[in-house]
Amino acid sequence: MHAATWPDVLKTIRECNLQNYSISILGEMVVAYFEYTGEDYEADMRKMEADPVTQEWWKHTKPCFARHDEGVYYEDMEEIFYLK
Repeated sequence: MHAATWPDVLKTIRECNLQNYSISILGEMVVAYFEYTGEDYEADMRKMEADPVTQEWWKHTKPCFARHDEGVYYEDMEEIFYLK
């Protein structure tokens, strides 16, 4: 599905100040990486969540998550190393 992400979903992601966004999979583990360039992350995430096209996209993609029945889609990882 992500090979053909809907253009309006990509537009919303950009409007919510996310860039260099990638999603990778290894077995059942899914890892997302992005860089946030905005001023108010929580507000931008609320904006994304309120977008009707993104909501429709999530209806198709969220059931793919192993913990969908529990309502768990993302968990923050602790960064243990970073080199700039």
